[in-house]
Amino acid sequence: MKTLSFALILAVTACAPFSSSSSAQGAGEFPTLSESQKQAIGKKIWQNECGGTVDGLTTWNVGEEFPSLGIGHFIWYTASHKGPFTESWPQFMSYCKQRGVTPPAVALSPHAPWNSATEFKNDFRSPRMNELRKWLSSTVTLQTDFIITRSRAALPKILAGAPAGDRDRIAANYQKVATTAHGQYALIDYVNFKGDGLNPGERYNGKGWGLLQVLGGMKDVPSGSAAATEFAASATRALNRRIENSPPARGEARWREGWANRCQTYARPL
Repeated sequence: MKTLSFALILAVTACAPFSSSSSAQGAGEFPTLSESQKQAIGKKIWQNECGGTVDGLTTWNVGEEFPSLGIGHFIWYTASHKGPFTESWPQFMSYCKQRGVTPPAVALSPHAPWNSATEFKNDFRSPRMNELRKWLSSTVTLQTDFIITRSRAALPKILAGAPAGDRDRIAANYQKVATTAHGQYALIDYVNFKGDGLNPGERYNGKGWGLLQVLGGMKDVPSGSAAATEFAASATRALNRRIENSPPARGEARWREGWANRCQTYARPL
């Protein structure tokens, strides 16, 4: 199938509501992931974000002004702070509603109920947070489905937002990476990790670091494992550029090694 047709089909499916099985998958645009492959992807994301621990499912990172929840560390802003990064916890709550899943009451608050890292820490072993972690640890498959769906919905948005002259190449690079299960893991994890690259607030000196920038920065390589390896390299370059452009006060250089290690997992088979 030619790239333009591929992009057109994805543009149509972008209008559909969240679903664990999109029409694009049915058309063969996304190679089918087996249940064991999806479980492996969810486990990797949990390890990447939370160290694979239950306590890590509810985190307030040092230097941040918001908690991050679930295997994907979905951002949840407080009522008093709205940062530049895309807030994903409310999106996950909407996905749960569409799937007929009812989360614990604390998860449904309009804003994160903790106003500071200190409040969060003091509440960490409370009954409501224990209940939240227990629910999150029992819904890893649901969270994985949400992350997969969110990632696959990102491509049509990226193509719509990319310069017209770059769209064919970006779509082709996505196709190349998506031909293997570990390539799909790379695409799925990266959108959850650093976004789609379209949010103007997620840029330093006008340079973004999301999926758009990673796909656009890939060198021309064959499909399959070579493409996954080049995706890993392009992601590392984009994140190093982010660090170099970041405000010194943010201290983002401390993340370099961990980010590089995460990107290297994209080049390895599941």
